[in-house]
Amino acid sequence: MVPEIRKAFNAAFTPEKYQAYLKALNAVHPGDLEFRVAETPIFIDKAFKHKVLDACESIVDVIVQPDFKTLTDNAIPENARVSHENAFSHFIAFDFGICIDDEGNYTPQLIEMQGFPTLFAYQILHTEITRQYFPLPANYDSYLSGFTKETYIPFLKEVIIGNHQPENVILLEIYPEKQKTRIDFKCTEDYVGIKTVCLTKLKADGNNLYYENDGQRINVERIYNRLIFDDLQQQNLPEGTIDITKDWNVEWCPHPAWFYRISKFTLPLIRSPYVPETRYLSDVKETPANLEDYVLKPLFSFAGQGVVIDVTPADIAAIKDPQNWILQRKVKYADVILTPDIPAKAEIRIFYFWKEGEARPVATQNLARLSKGKMIGVRYNADKEWVGGSLAYFEKD
Repeated sequence: MVPEIRKAFNAAFTPEKYQAYLKALNAVHPGDLEFRVAETPIFIDKAFKHKVLDACESIVDVIVQPDFKTLTDNAIPENARVSHENAFSHFIAFDFGICIDDEGNYTPQLIEMQGFPTLFAYQILHTEITRQYFPLPANYDSYLSGFTKETYIPFLKEVIIGNHQPENVILLEIYPEKQKTRIDFKCTEDYVGIKTVCLTKLKADGNNLYYENDGQRINVERIYNRLIFDDLQQQNLPEGTIDITKDWNVEWCPHPAWFYRISKFTLPLIRSPYVPETRYLSDVKETPANLEDYVLKPLFSFAGQGVVIDVTPADIAAIKDPQNWILQRKVKYADVILTPDIPAKAEIRIFYFWKEGEARPVATQNLARLSKGKMIGVRYNADKEWVGGSLAYFEKD
């Protein structure tokens, strides 16, 4: 997006340098970096950076409203309700497509958002190794709000661990060794100092939870939650696995309810030039004649599953639970990243951390994804190059 930087980066790129870069990324935790890493970061100038951050802050304005929890109570499925919900989400991630408006200008458009963690720890490693292997301008950084690696890590630790000892805080996931994002779990252990525990290994003593480490019983006081309940409910769990929805004596970070409250469910509540028109399908009384301009999404899914890109009246007629779907106006992704063959489209995910006692969350870091397919995401870009996971470097103020 910054032509002179893009031209210089592409001119200096070599396949050999890219392979060395991948080797360095994979060497930290061999075998755990399963998704494709793109050949290039994205370079964002100050003007577009401020558009993205202004968009985020306008959405945060909605989330911090006193009635936000009331407005989103119906977002939480009955089988995913968990005790001890707190008043805010410790983490929020905003996904913006880099798009083109009617005047032909670049504009960020909100695609999705989630009150849930993402690759917060892996991106520390990612940005550090990217700087080692590629020529990046000194006045551009992947961190936001003045954060650096030296301030970001303590802040991440403070939000995750709270007032507890690291050994009493766990990263909770189901079969973490099989997850595509497991590199982030390993990096979280490195940078934050907590253990990753599979739900099937969690044990109960009354209302208290514990795990075993080298034969020692360790009480669990706080959970850094990476469980996606949609995924969990599709698993054939071993007999004896605890029901995590019960009233356990633990704190959550973030609480599972925020995965649903800050999600696709929230999109129809927001009015912003940076948020495409979105309606609950149950509120659509007359099917738009221009269905080709819309995309149909299930509220309760992840990683793009169930999304209908080319919507037909038959697709809408087939849906039996329209209250669990949204109809969203399509956005026009910009062919914004020049590559050796065809240009790539891009999304940027902005990380927000919310510290206990603060009135609002703060922007901290990001990730990016490059695509040449119909949808963003590694699974939709098989056999393509200059696509995959990346990060954005923003021009400093």
